[in-house]
Amino acid sequence: MRAIVKTAPQPGVTYVEDHPEPTVGPRDVLLEVAAVSVCGTDREMFEWTPAAVAFNLDLPVVLGHEVSGTVIAVGGEVTRLVVGDRVALETHVPCEQCFTCRTGAAHDCLNMKILAMHLDGAFAERVAVPDKICFKLPDDMSLEVGALLEPAGVAWHAVQRSGMAVAGGSVLVSGCGPIGLLIAQLSFHLGASEVVAIEPNPFRRHLAEGLGATVFAPGPEVSTYVADKYRGRGGVDVAFEVSAAGAAYDTVFAAVRNEGTVVTIGHPGRPVPIDIASHVNKRGITLRGVFGRRLWDTWEQLSAVLATGQVDISWLITHRFPLGDLQPVIDLLSGDANKVLVLPNGPV
Repeated sequence: MRAIVKTAPQPGVTYVEDHPEPTVGPRDVLLEVAAVSVCGTDREMFEWTPAAVAFNLDLPVVLGHEVSGTVIAVGGEVTRLVVGDRVALETHVPCEQCFTCRTGAAHDCLNMKILAMHLDGAFAERVAVPDKICFKLPDDMSLEVGALLEPAGVAWHAVQRSGMAVAGGSVLVSGCGPIGLLIAQLSFHLGASEVVAIEPNPFRRHLAEGLGATVFAPGPEVSTYVADKYRGRGGVDVAFEVSAAGAAYDTVFAAVRNEGTVVTIGHPGRPVPIDIASHVNKRGITLRGVFGRRLWDTWEQLSAVLATGQVDISWLITHRFPLGDLQPVIDLLSGDANKVLVLPNGPV
C-alpha cells in the first residue's frame, strides 16, 4: 500500500509503496481514503519544528489527519456504521473514561491519542480507525468538503469558545490561513458587524477581502484603525489569534475592548509572554484556548449550518495532488494556495 510516513524525529518524510495494510480491530472500520486536506500541522511535522516535537509522536506513523473516506470493512463489534458509509474523521481519539471525557470535554481527554501522531493517519490508500471517531457525512455533502470538516470544526469551536460573541459583534482575526478565513466567513454568517483581518500573505489577504473583511498586513496601521473606528467602545468585541506568531499577541490584546474576549487557536512554537495584570486583571479580558473540536456538538452544529446551503466552504480548495512526494505540497502552503487536498485513490 502507498503511504507517506514520518519515520524519524528529524525533518522530512518518506513516501513508500509497500506500507503494510491496516489491521482492522473489532471496534475499527477500514476506509478507502478519498481526500486528505493538508494543514499547517503537517508542515510542522514535515519540518520537525519544536511545535511538532511537543506532540510526542509515536514513530513511525502515517501522517494526514483531515480526512474523508468510504467504509470498506467493519470490525465485528461495530454496529453504527456499515460498508458504503461515507465519513469524515475526528482527529482526537478520547479514552471515554477519564474525568474530562465523563464531564463533557472529551476533546481535551487526559489520555488523548491523536490521529496521524499516535495512530496511523490517512496519507495512504487505506486507513483503519476506531469507529467512534467517524462522523457520517450527509448524503448531499461531497467527499472533498467532508475532508474540510475537521479544520472547519476548529473554526466553529473557536466561535463557540467566544461565547458566540461574533453575533452582532466586531471581530478581529489575526492570521488568514484556512481556519482564520473560516472564522471570518462564519462570523459574517452569524451577523458580525465587521471583521478586521490581519495577514502577511497577499493572496490570502485577497481571499479575506473577498469575504467582506477589512484587511491589513501586519503593522501599526491595524491598531490605528481599530483605535479610531472603535474609540467610543475601546476596541473590538472579540479577537481570534490564528497565526501562532508570537509578535501578534500585543496587537490582538491592544485591539480588544475592556471586558472583551481573546480566543487563541494557533500553537506558537515557543512560550509567549502575556501581561496578565494589564490585560486580564485590569481590563477584564477573557482569554480562552481552542484545541480541536468539541465532541460532538461542534460537528453537529457545523454540519447543520452547512446543510442550510447558506455557508459554502468548498471555495477553500485551491489545489489537488495525488499521493506521492509531499515536498511540493508543503511548499504551496506558504504561497498562493489555501486548502490543498491529497487524493490517494484518484479524483472523487
